[in-house]
Amino acid sequence: MAKHSVAGIAFENGKFFIGKRIDKGQMANRWEFPGGKAEEGETDEVSLAREFEEEFGIQIKVGKQIASAVFKHGEEERELYAYLIYFTQPENGYVLTEHTDTDWATFDQIQKLNFVDSDLLLLPQLKEYFKL
Repeated sequence: MAKHSVAGIAFENGKFFIGKRIDKGQMANRWEFPGGKAEEGETDEVSLAREFEEEFGIQIKVGKQIASAVFKHGEEERELYAYLIYFTQPENGYVLTEHTDTDWATFDQIQKLNFVDSDLLLLPQLKEYFKL
């Protein structure tokens, strides 16, 4: 399978769960739908669960795929798959390791933030899926 990334889309009360990346790397200080790179041999669901465990110290339930996009990572073309996710524990239990902040933002607010380019490619499909 080609290298690809996964994003978790939590949507509650008209808002999306987003995280602000730490001040390091290519996506420093930018907002994103949390997720990451799928590792060799992992299903997307396992990958997302692992990423949320590593980045927030929490467990999630992964639902169906609702969006996808193709983007460039350096010179390499990558695929991004977005899945509905559901939190199984309260937010005050999060331990941030790759983010400095989390928030719940509306579709319109996301468009005004310094959001990761690859995740911005998902917005038209998310708008259609959630009928925003």
